[in-house]
Amino acid sequence: MVNVSVLRIELKRSVALWAGAVVLTTALAFLYLIPGSWWTGTTSWTAQWTSMALWTRSMLFYLWPLAVGLGALQGLRDHRSKMSELLTSTPRPARHRAATLAGTTAITLTSAFTLLVLVGAVQVLANTEYTHLGWLPISLVGALFLVAGAVLGMGAGRALPSVLTPPALAMGAFVFTALMHMSLGRTETTTAAGIESTEPSRVSLLSPGVEEVRDVLVTLSASVHVGQTIWLLGMAATGFALLVAATPRVRLIALTPVLAGVVITLLVLPSDPRRMYVVDEAAAELVCDGPVCVAKTHQARLADLAGPGKEALRLLHGALGSQAPVSVRENTAVLPEGSTPQWSRETVLFDFDDDIIAAAAKGEELTWALIAKGMVPGCTPVGWSGFGNDDFAQTVAVGWVLGDLRSLPGTASASLRREVDAEARPVWTELKALPRAEQLSRINAMRAAALSCKGDAFDALKGGASR
Repeated sequence: MVNVSVLRIELKRSVALWAGAVVLTTALAFLYLIPGSWWTGTTSWTAQWTSMALWTRSMLFYLWPLAVGLGALQGLRDHRSKMSELLTSTPRPARHRAATLAGTTAITLTSAFTLLVLVGAVQVLANTEYTHLGWLPISLVGALFLVAGAVLGMGAGRALPSVLTPPALAMGAFVFTALMHMSLGRTETTTAAGIESTEPSRVSLLSPGVEEVRDVLVTLSASVHVGQTIWLLGMAATGFALLVAATPRVRLIALTPVLAGVVITLLVLPSDPRRMYVVDEAAAELVCDGPVCVAKTHQARLADLAGPGKEALRLLHGALGSQAPVSVRENTAVLPEGSTPQWSRETVLFDFDDDIIAAAAKGEELTWALIAKGMVPGCTPVGWSGFGNDDFAQTVAVGWVLGDLRSLPGTASASLRREVDAEARPVWTELKALPRAEQLSRINAMRAAALSCKGDAFDALKGGASR
């Protein structure tokens, strides 16, 4: 055990305190000062617990290399002070000195990462009613990554006592994390729609970083946590063994834990990306007010959604009759990026991050937005953004249901509103001039194309054939 006086001395003599300060301050600066997707939407780092854990964990793409480099600098201390021979002649076992050195750094790094998580947690508490502990393993493994990386760096610095060792290790660790998320850790795939994309392979899970947070319901699976923990324990064991090793032969033997950890980890980690990042079933459980439902993680938003949702269903039933959807539900299906969305004729499926839903205020605008999602939900591939015929068709369809053409939420800029109006108004005028039976025929053709994503909804409104 490291007592308080020894800990205080080590904090003064080592870079441990600086390592913790660098981790905390740079991570907070990144999250607060650099604009990014961690600022907005349901997946912002202060909106939900799992998102907070994943975003803070994503900071490890550069914090982990820093920890490795600073650990190596710490490992050079005895060599720089020319005390190596003196320390080996003392009766105190080498493992005690190594435990003191590694323990101090482990405490400061863990404390820094814990404070980072607490900063996010305080804000999450104010932003959501849904609390759970499913996010905790994500953060615990993140802290373990920092500790294991620092200990490995210490061991490497002790085994290779050169001023070039810390920067070389830090750069090598950074290149490793980058390659795991750019090429070596990715598998090329092609979606059913013929769109080329990439998916993470199990090798990428050796990296401390995580995929960008795109859906609030997605979390890491238990097998990922177990596999990464094995890998990190092997890494830390090798680092500690290198710290106490006195001969080249023992240093070679010290590599055994990290090599064995890699082998065992790759056997434990899932190979299917859909088993790496999985849906949190508890968070996705539906909470309903009559026919209007949201995921449990968004239960606080149900009160504002219920009234507009029921009104949207009433208006849709009045316009479509028996063909109208009968419920409104948050879409909890998580599809691979680049895949074609899947919609339902009986249910208005929406996502709080949909542009048209996110831009809608409470009440009437939200009703219009839900009508738009029920009529033309949009066929842009998952994870992509676009503007075109679906937006024009939505405007015409909502105008047909309401009896008046109007700008929908989400088309905020004046130029976009003018473009939508210029395209939609002639079609709406033509549609309204047709007999009721012909209007319904075109609307049904539009919905068939829009819901199946196998045709052009706007062309169908104009009386043209689907693609």
